[in-house]
Amino acid sequence: MNLSGKKVAVLGCGRSGRAAALLALRDGAADVRIFDCSDRPERYDEAVPTVFAATEADGRAFAADLVVISPGIEADVPWTLSFAEQAEELIGEMEFSYRHYEGTIIGITGTNGKTTTTSLVEKILLHSGRKAVACGNYGTPLSEVLLRDEVPDHLALEVSSFQMETIRDFRPTVGIWLNFAPDHMDRYRKVEDYFQAKLRMFENMTEDQVAVVRVGENLPGIRPRVVEFSSQSDAGQMCYRDGWIMEGGTPVIDLRGTAMEQAHNAENVMSATLACRAMGIPLEDIVETLRSFLPPAHRCETVANIDGILWLNDSKSTNLHSTEAAIRSQTRPVVLIAGGKDKGLDYSPVRDLLRQKVRACVVFGQIAGQLRDTFKDVVPTETEETVAGAVAAAARMAGQGDVVLFSPGTSSFDQFTGYVQRGEAFREAVKHTLNV
Repeated sequence: MNLSGKKVAVLGCGRSGRAAALLALRDGAADVRIFDCSDRPERYDEAVPTVFAATEADGRAFAADLVVISPGIEADVPWTLSFAEQAEELIGEMEFSYRHYEGTIIGITGTNGKTTTTSLVEKILLHSGRKAVACGNYGTPLSEVLLRDEVPDHLALEVSSFQMETIRDFRPTVGIWLNFAPDHMDRYRKVEDYFQAKLRMFENMTEDQVAVVRVGENLPGIRPRVVEFSSQSDAGQMCYRDGWIMEGGTPVIDLRGTAMEQAHNAENVMSATLACRAMGIPLEDIVETLRSFLPPAHRCETVANIDGILWLNDSKSTNLHSTEAAIRSQTRPVVLIAGGKDKGLDYSPVRDLLRQKVRACVVFGQIAGQLRDTFKDVVPTETEETVAGAVAAAARMAGQGDVVLFSPGTSSFDQFTGYVQRGEAFREAVKHTLNV
C-alpha cells in the first residue's frame, strides 16, 4: 500500500490505533496523526502526534487523504465522518493492515467461541511447524504483528463484526463461522445489521476457498465451498458423540479427558480441525496439539471443586447464546450467576433451558432487575449488587453435586473494565468465600 506523501488520520488512541499509526509511518505517509475524542490520559505513547478531545472541526481542518478507524469507533457518526469529508477512503485498522500482509489467514468469526478457536488454530499451526500467531480481536492487533522484525507466514485471525463493518479487500484463506445469536444491540439498530456485518467475512472469498460453518447456520449467497460441523446434529462432515469427534461415522478424535470435552468446546475443535486440514495440516498434528491444549482463561474454567461443588468461571460469556451453551454443557444441576450491563437483549428465550438444567439463579449488576423478573417464576432467583455478593449467595444455595456457573450473559462495563477483570473478581470472591 503506497502512502507516500499522504496525510493519514487514525481515529482512536488505543492499542490498535497506535499500531496502525506506526504502520502508516513505516509505509511512508507524510503526516500521521491520531485523534481521540476523550481527554488526555496521564500516560500515553508519544511516538505519534495525538490530538485528544478532538472535535469535528479538528477533523475537517486536518483534511486527511486516508482515515483509519479503530474497531470501537462507529464509521457513520458525525464525528468520524468529519475526518472523512475530504479523504479518498475510510477503512478500519484490520482492512488497513490486511493490505500490508502477504501470508495466509484463517479467519474466525461467530458470536461465541472465537477466542478459544483462534487460540487452538494458532497452537495447531505452530505444532505443525508453521510460523503463526493469533491476533486481531484476540488481543494483538494485526497492525502490531506487522511491525515485528519477523512477520509470521500464517495468521489465526479473530474477526469481530465491528472490524468487518469497514472492510473493502479483506479476504481470509479459510473462513470459520462458529455460530450466530443476537448481540451488541447497543451498537446495531437491528439483529439483521449485526448478522450482515459478520457475514462480510466471506464477501471477497472465491469458489476455490473453504468456509467452515456450523450445521443449521443460514448463510445466503456465500461463494466458498462449505464444510459443516455440529455437536447436536449428524448432518455435517464432523459431529460429536459420547466424547468423540466423528467423521463419516468413524471416530477420529477422542476428547475424553481433555480440556475440550464439553460440547461447546467440541464445536471449537471441529471447526479448527476442518480449517487446519484445509490448509494441509495432518490430523495427527491436530490430535497431538489437543493433548496439552488449554482454553484461554475465563471460559468455563474450573476455579474450585470443594465439598462436592464445582465452581466454573465463564466470565467471557457476554451474551445469551454463550450462557446457553455453557448451561447445556453441564451434566450436573446448575446454580447460575448472571448479570452485568444492560445491552438491550431479550433473555426470555433461556427460560425453558433454566427449567431443565438450573436449580437456582443469582443475578447482579445493571441488568439484575430485568433478569430477576424474567427468571423468578422459572427458578428461585436472588438479587445481589456485586459479584462478591452473588458468590456468597450462590454458596448458600448450592449443595453437593451442583455446579456454580458464573456465566454472566452480558458485558461487564457497568462495573468492570472488561470480562477479564470481572473474571478475576469472581475468582477472588470464590477464594474468599470458600477460604481457599
